Amino acid sequence: MARKRTEEPEKDSSERWLLTYSDLITLLMIFFVVMYSMSQVDANKFQAIAESLSIALGGGTPAQIEIGTSPSGPNLIETYPVNKPKEGKGPENGEGNGKGDGTDMENMTIEAIKQKLDKFASDNGIEAKLVSSIEERGLVISIQDTLLFESGAAEITPKAREILDKINNVLASAPNYIKVEGHTDNLPINTGRFPSNWELSVLRATNVVRIMQEIIPAEQLSATGYGEYRPITSNNTEAGRARNRRVDLVILRSKYDLTEPGQSLAADPTSGTSATPSN
Repeated sequence: MARKRTEEPEKDSSERWLLTYSDLITLLMIFFVVMYSMSQVDANKFQAIAESLSIALGGGTPAQIEIGTSPSGPNLIETYPVNKPKEGKGPENGEGNGKGDGTDMENMTIEAIKQKLDKFASDNGIEAKLVSSIEERGLVISIQDTLLFESGAAEITPKAREILDKINNVLASAPNYIKVEGHTDNLPINTGRFPSNWELSVLRATNVVRIMQEIIPAEQLSATGYGEYRPITSNNTEAGRARNRRVDLVILRSKYDLTEPGQSLAADPTSGTSATPSN
């Protein structure tokens, strides 16, 4: 006689959700433990990691920024990019130990130098002809041509020399690149020396650079002529044309250092190329 098969009782599945729930709780606990540990990262270790990544990606080391002072007033932007060494500056002689957020400090020093130049212009009654403004690329010091040159000429006047010397003394300790840009109005010029406004704007910028390099290292300077093609206002009036005839001194923010020619090679230690030009 065949045995009667006994049926097994069905297992209760009403508590299977507890397995999923416990897994979820475990994952949440791990997540919050990781988040807490990240919030407790040592600042010095984090800075070291950031610098290592910056060098590995070719960005150089973060800038050290401080507000310095000189007999003529505060220096502009005290930075020490890895690809642009400076002699006589650094922690060893009490400078270059600025701390904090680089962007905020840079904005503060730009504003400080702007106030210094604005006061100089006001004290000498030339605030309409020497105007400083803060732009994305840096501090722009716009000098109307009548402060620097005779009409249609490119030679620096003696009075202009005094003005440039004052500006140079303020900017001398800043290691930032400085672009000198010459501009004209749209009235054509055609002389034996200047066939067009291009030549006039370039030579004016170059002559300003020649004076600035007496105090500021030449490798920080560059001269550019834009002729009539970068006006800041309309050329339809004499007042507008007067504003467009200018020389701009552009003190570039340090973040643009690597956009300068040759700086990508200087940042690469394996390139074997120096960023300092040889004479």
